[in-house]
Amino acid sequence: MGDILWPATSSGLLALIVLDGLGALAAFATGKAFAQGWSAMLGLVPAIMALALGIRFLHYALFLETLLSPHYYLIDLFILAVFAAYGYTLTRARQMATQYSWAYEKNGLGWRAR
Repeated sequence: MGDILWPATSSGLLALIVLDGLGALAAFATGKAFAQGWSAMLGLVPAIMALALGIRFLHYALFLETLLSPHYYLIDLFILAVFAAYGYTLTRARQMATQYSWAYEKNGLGWRAR
């Protein structure tokens, strides 16, 4: 797993846990903000891509990893996209159940008609 998800260096796993953990919190907050603004989920794509570039830069600056590594960028992008989508759908389901309580009720990560 060392070469697939993180670089096989002495601090590779630590960098993944710390930076992608903080990035996941930022991605969750970004997804939540997009949902609260009633924006489309498609708008998250450029925001999360930019956040993944920032996380990739922090990997480079703090842990001396490769800056322009498409493989690790895609891994960071996937992790961030999952958390952003989770924050978006969780918030949107809560919004639909609250705003339109006469028509919808919350159902897990989604909503359903009453």
